[in-house]
Formats: sequence, C-alpha cells, structure tokens
Amino acid sequence: MVADVNKAAIVTAFDTAVETMERAAELGYALASKVDKIYLVSCGAPNRIMLGLEYWIQHYSPSLEVRRYFPAEFMTQDPARFDERTLVLLGSKSGTTPETVKAAEFLSDRACHTIAVTQTADLPLAKAVRDPLLMGETDEAHTAMFLIMQALIGGLMAEKDGWKLQDKLMRSLAAMPNAMAETQLAAERRAAEDARLLKDDRILYHVASGPMFNTAYVFGICVLMEMQWMHSVPLEAAEFFHGPFEIVDHTTPVVLMLGEDPSRPLMERVERFCKKYTERTFIYDSRDFAMPGIDDEIRPIVAPYIIEAALHRVAARLAVWHNHPLSTRRYMWKTEY
Repeated sequence: MVADVNKAAIVTAFDTAVETMERAAELGYALASKVDKIYLVSCGAPNRIMLGLEYWIQHYSPSLEVRRYFPAEFMTQDPARFDERTLVLLGSKSGTTPETVKAAEFLSDRACHTIAVTQTADLPLAKAVRDPLLMGETDEAHTAMFLIMQALIGGLMAEKDGWKLQDKLMRSLAAMPNAMAETQLAAERRAAEDARLLKDDRILYHVASGPMFNTAYVFGICVLMEMQWMHSVPLEAAEFFHGPFEIVDHTTPVVLMLGEDPSRPLMERVERFCKKYTERTFIYDSRDFAMPGIDDEIRPIVAPYIIEAALHRVAARLAVWHNHPLSTRRYMWKTEY
C-alpha cells in the first residue's frame, strides 16, 4: 500500500534548511569581494545539484569561473589554480561520505575558503570546513541542500555581479516546500498509472537537458537503480542524437523531463523524435505544474526539483509493485566497497 502524501511532513522537513538559507545568502554577500573561482566538489546526488549551480553561474555571471568535480578525481587532479580567492563548496547528506570528507581535509592547509552543506554540526564534513551550513536531519535532504546552496550562490552573484533576481529567488526558495508538496498531490493519479505501465520494465531511459539533467540522474541512478535495482540510464539531450537514439524502438520506455531553462529546445527535439518512434514516451514537463509561490523568473531554476517531486510518487508506487521498499540495499552501508 502506497502511503498518502503527507503535506505537513514535507513542509516541516525543510524548516532548518529554510532558516539556514538566509545565513547562506548573507555568507554569499560577504564573500563576493573575496572570490573569483568556485570549485564544486561532491559525489552522487549532491554533485548533480552542483550541475545546476554550475549551469546558472555560467549563464548569469560574467565574473566567476566555476568548475565541478567528483571528490576522488578532485584530489588526484589537484588543480593548480588554487589561491585565496577560491571558494570550494562541498556537500554530503550523511556528512560522512569518505571521499567528500577526505577532499575537505585535503584542503585544510590551502589558502581557499571552504563551505559544506550537511545535516548537523557534529558530522565529520561539518568539522572539516571553515563554514558548515546545516540543513538538519531531514527526509528531504536533496532539495534541502539545493535551497541552501542556491541561496549562497545567489547572494554571491547579487553582490558581485549585481544579479537582479536574488530577492525573487529567496522568496521562491522559501515557497519550495509547499510547492513540492502540492506537486506530489497533483501528480498522484498520473503517478499511479505511469507506475502500472512501467512496473514490468527492467530497463528505462531518462532524458533531460541543462540543469534538468540533475533530476534525470537522481531519479535514474539514485532512486531506480539504487533503490529498485533497475537498469536505469540517464541521458543528456545534447548527446541523445550522437548514439543513444539508436536504442529506441516502438517498445522502448523513455521518460522525458522538460524544464524552462535555455536548454529546453534540445529536449523538444528529443520529444519530437520519441513521439515518432516509440509508443512508450512518458513526458514530465515543468510547465504543467503550478508551482505556487514561485516567481516566473525563478521557475527555470527550481523546475528540476518540482519534476523530481512528481517522479517520487512514481517511484513509491513502483516499490509496491516490485515488493521492494525504497529503503532496501544490497551493498550500500552493508559491505566494504
């Protein structure tokens, strides 16, 4: 039996993050005159949050250099351009991710500013950086981390580049918990039907572009592959017609995720192709969701998390069809790896 959407629980899960994002924005303002380079360093889902941050920094900021790394690669590459004007942002829900903690420790004697987003102050990652930003113990860690990181980057761009959307961003981020809960409620009927249609598939493809690839990755890898043991492949729209589209036939299940950012035309091209060549196209378009409280100019920034909220209800139903709870793991946290 699938649990009903608990709107109050969803909103409450963000209480600490909403408080912390105000401090994050202030920290961004304070660091603006001291930072020219931003290195984004994390594994898994936090790394994909950073994909969105990277996209919007590149789109909006004429002055900031930004690079994104996986921690293990970051340490082995050891970028030569470190200096006192470098900000390194790290993230880990657990605060114990070995590679991310080691990367923070790797930076301990560097002349750079380190910030980490994690749950509580007692965690190793929080202790290893100059400024920990805490989201509290929460079941909504992925989006909670985004709220804090995006507020930080928005404050930095507002002060450094005169970015005009920071006030709208902060109001919209504060409205996100309610918007996500409303999205899950609105998606219930469709989620039930899509899960029924996908329940017997063991291979799925998820296609997205730009910052929406965050959601394609998190849903495909961190949810369906990790939590349902499905062969689930996220694909970037910009690469779709350079090989992956050859896998499509009339039986291929393809989940398309469309946002409202400048990369949308790439996905519209994929949509046209898939509608022509497969009868199993599942389209999740952020334009179909109301997003109450979200400013029109901020919708493109938060759209990946709205689509993720809708898809979460599909995953919850697949878990019931498969008799495989989303909490089940075979190796993670259980074996040495």
